[in-house]
Amino acid sequence: MVVEPDGPEDRKPLTDEARSAFTPPFGVARPPVPGDDHPTSEFAAPAGFTAPPAASAPPAYGLPSQAGLPSQALTPAEGIPLVTLTKEAPWQDRMRTLLRMPVGERPVPDTVQRHDGAGPAVPRVLDLTLRIGELLLAGGEGAEDVETAMFAVSRAYGLARCEPTVTFTQLSISYQPSLVEDPVTASRTVRRRGTDYTRLAAVYTLVDDITAEDTDVTLEEAYRRLAVIRRNRHPYPGWALTLASGLLAGAASVLVGGGPVVFVAAAVGAMLGDRLAWLAAGRGLPEFYQFVAAAMPPAAVGVALTLLGSAVHWDGRPSAVITGGLFALLPGRALVAGVQDGLTGYYITAAARLLEVMYFFVAIIIGVLLVLYLGVQLDAQLNPDAALSTPERPVVQIVSAVVLSFAFAILLQQERSTVLMVSLNGGVAWTVYAALHHTGGISPVAATAVAAGLVGLFGQLFSRYRFASALPYVTAAIGPLLPGSATYFGLLGLAQNDLDHGLASLSKAAALALAIAIGVNLGGEISRLFLKVPGAGRASVRRAAKRTRGF
Repeated sequence: MVVEPDGPEDRKPLTDEARSAFTPPFGVARPPVPGDDHPTSEFAAPAGFTAPPAASAPPAYGLPSQAGLPSQALTPAEGIPLVTLTKEAPWQDRMRTLLRMPVGERPVPDTVQRHDGAGPAVPRVLDLTLRIGELLLAGGEGAEDVETAMFAVSRAYGLARCEPTVTFTQLSISYQPSLVEDPVTASRTVRRRGTDYTRLAAVYTLVDDITAEDTDVTLEEAYRRLAVIRRNRHPYPGWALTLASGLLAGAASVLVGGGPVVFVAAAVGAMLGDRLAWLAAGRGLPEFYQFVAAAMPPAAVGVALTLLGSAVHWDGRPSAVITGGLFALLPGRALVAGVQDGLTGYYITAAARLLEVMYFFVAIIIGVLLVLYLGVQLDAQLNPDAALSTPERPVVQIVSAVVLSFAFAILLQQERSTVLMVSLNGGVAWTVYAALHHTGGISPVAATAVAAGLVGLFGQLFSRYRFASALPYVTAAIGPLLPGSATYFGLLGLAQNDLDHGLASLSKAAALALAIAIGVNLGGEISRLFLKVPGAGRASVRRAAKRTRGF
């Protein structure tokens, strides 16, 4: 039977009864039905409760940080800030800043060299870029500086989306015309290396002219100048290099306490070693054997002086002869470049360079140890305690440091206009080292690092304002700081079966070498970090090296 409702109110169930499955227990009164003043009783605030003010909703197109998101999550409404680099900044700083940016954040380049309305000849621009990078890498330039030069050349000719890549023996560059076109990639292998800083400076001048707006350099003109740079002969003849090798060894022997006789003996030994190395190179022997051959004559002259001094009771310092010869052989240039590549994130190239340094160092050890072992068998009185009694002659040692840097600059085939500057820089480096170590009593490793840091700082300053490479102003100046003495006495300890003394001295030599490399790199980074070009603003500050974690 169906019961009809008594009135209109009974036809429709109440809101709470229809929507709630809750039934009050027995003895508990049912809550009152809300009236018309509370149409939404389910969400009404209790009496006496004051709701806090509602937080304002984040703007729909505001910055991600306003919505509680990381700043890298979304693109801001105003877009990615435009990066502008002042034209007064050196091209190395401008291109290095752009190279360390993600590809999507790089600004569109202003084509500096405009010669054809149809656009740049992409294959020829890439080939020119690779040839310039090959000369720089073969000349000993760091991987980041080679990439910077390649990036600058490609952007100057209007190729915006280019990515250069440099390893120890190979260069490649990839160009992406657009998002829908296939990339164009070219590569080149570096098979021969040579030290000629005059050629290196000429390449930097060419890159500077290509990237300058007030200089018109067509592709044909750039190819012609590059061919001239390749054909140019070295600025110094072979006999001058041999004399410079002897002068370097003689100055180094005086630096560690030698006299006139030791100077002449060290110079003769180094020149004989240089000629012997040239003979080995002419027969096609690898560089490893060339270093073995070059290390033997200075050691032989030192052992001969020791035997002669024992016969005639001559109290000289024959050990300084061998030490001076080692100064001319230690691969300081390759060591600095290898550590620099590692600190800037080019780990493959850094590992290859440091492996090359290790091979050269082992070759020097073998050449010297063969002669020292023969000298020990002949009862030569080689004294390892001579390292503790180096006389302090400030004026003579400063002059020797300047002469050493001068001879080193000649060996590196530097321009004549830079030889005087780098020689003075070497004298400053030795003065700082001697003041900190001999006068201040500071550890030789720390003193070497500070002196090398000043060398790197001054070298970077010279290169920034001459738009050139920093290598000609740095490499020769670190010559007086090279660990020739520690290396010799470590090898002498091994030859005399004194392994504790020998390994300790060789460890000291390795620490000094790393201190030189890190100090030079740190000095250059300090100059880039704090010495901004006026008007450059924040854009002139270098970003962190790529392939780093970024914290």
